[in-house]
Amino acid sequence: MDFDLPILGILFGAGIVAGFIDSIAGGGGIISVPALLAVGIPPHQALATNKLQSSCGSLTAAMNYTRRGLMAPRELLTGIGSALLGAVFGAVAVQFFSADFLENLIIVLLLVLFVYTIFSPQLGVKPRPNRLSPPLFYIVFGFFLGFYDGFFGPGTGSFWTIVLVLLLGLDLKQATAQTKLFNVTSNLVALTVFICSGLVLWSAGIAMGVGQIMGAWCGSTLVSRKDVYFIRIFFLGVVGATIIKLVVSRFF
Repeated sequence: MDFDLPILGILFGAGIVAGFIDSIAGGGGIISVPALLAVGIPPHQALATNKLQSSCGSLTAAMNYTRRGLMAPRELLTGIGSALLGAVFGAVAVQFFSADFLENLIIVLLLVLFVYTIFSPQLGVKPRPNRLSPPLFYIVFGFFLGFYDGFFGPGTGSFWTIVLVLLLGLDLKQATAQTKLFNVTSNLVALTVFICSGLVLWSAGIAMGVGQIMGAWCGSTLVSRKDVYFIRIFFLGVVGATIIKLVVSRFF
């Protein structure tokens, strides 16, 4: 598909907004995927192209968080490997199966996550003892969330953040930083599969990707300077918006 300059400009702007949101609380797909669909891109190509632009933002945010000392990638290799493997299976599976059942399930899970976070005001404020050993956690959740990100995607960052807080005892700032590293892993793997399948629309993906880089850098810099209460409010807003978006697209 060919896109004229105004359309590419719209996608670039959407990429900035999506990158900013995603680097802080995940959920940038609530902006980027509808934007790609709105310019007439078919669903499977929209999902594939979304992985190109989101990879740019996730990589930028992960690099900035690492530079600012909020995470150490070498300590997370088990999780990276599991997310990589899960994303391969997910990206292959989405080309053969409908995402309808998964979409209904995710709406319910996000709603539970949203309500739980609202009624747990101290969640993620300070680090706590972990409830699961890190190697087991990264193997299990790395594969599961990597698969989900490759197969469907919306809400992946939110799920990563909440399980890192609940099960590994990280505060919201640390969890947000780690989430971006796992996001970029599953995004790049899924993107590779989609490229091999010929589904990526490069001009649209690159236009949004440049915007993602700018938005992600601004968002990740802001997180490093703010306290966890700011991240909590932003997180709740993004999860709530994701739920509304999924419900509207699913039932209306």
